[in-house]
Amino acid sequence: MTRILVVEDDPSIRMGLEDTLTAKGYVVEVVGRGIEGVERATSGRFDLVVLDVMLPDLDGFEVCRRIRANRGTARSVPVIFLSARGAELDRVRGLELGADDYVTKPFSLMELLARVASVLRRSQGEVAEPVALAFGDLEIDLARQVATRGGAPIELPSRAYAILKVFARRPGEVVSRDVLLDEAWGYEDHTNTRTVDNHLVKLRKALEVEPDRPRWLVTIHGAGYKLDITREAVQFGAPGAGARGDRSPR
Repeated sequence: MTRILVVEDDPSIRMGLEDTLTAKGYVVEVVGRGIEGVERATSGRFDLVVLDVMLPDLDGFEVCRRIRANRGTARSVPVIFLSARGAELDRVRGLELGADDYVTKPFSLMELLARVASVLRRSQGEVAEPVALAFGDLEIDLARQVATRGGAPIELPSRAYAILKVFARRPGEVVSRDVLLDEAWGYEDHTNTRTVDNHLVKLRKALEVEPDRPRWLVTIHGAGYKLDITREAVQFGAPGAGARGDRSPR
């Protein structure tokens, strides 16, 4: 079972994280102070630490630094920062300390679940990457960037394949705009969520029979988008193929 340590001082957020992650099948332990986080992370065996930055004793940056300085197996445990401090310098500092992701508050629990799954995939290095999709009369080769409808080729920009790969990693699941930005663009591009919406409109026009009444690529208001397919519609390649944040050519 995948074990997650949550270090968060806000009781309501802590309870929400514990309930959501537990419902998803993870074994979750929660603590409310930084020093407790260091002690549990370095003495237990966790697969991931979800770590608030603003803690009442040690801040999250110091907690992460002490985890990374540990001589045991804890030094390599993945860390996701949670913070109301969304300034670029804070994100850069967190990543330089060895964090694997940085999520700005307020965030949706659905988005956090997607980021948790993404970080765990990368750390475990054993999950196959999607290489092709087939749904309706569409066949999309994500690896070779070739798409057909009813056997006839259709033109898609390279960015569309990066977007479709994000959805293919989570067939039938809601994907937030922030997750799409992270994995299909990369935050270093300084792209905004409006750009995501514009690309999704174009992608619907290319893939949907009725773009204004989409069958496959649907909007989930207040949450993001979903490619409404089953896992059976996705062909996966060898485990570990590809890397996080598949980047299409700019």
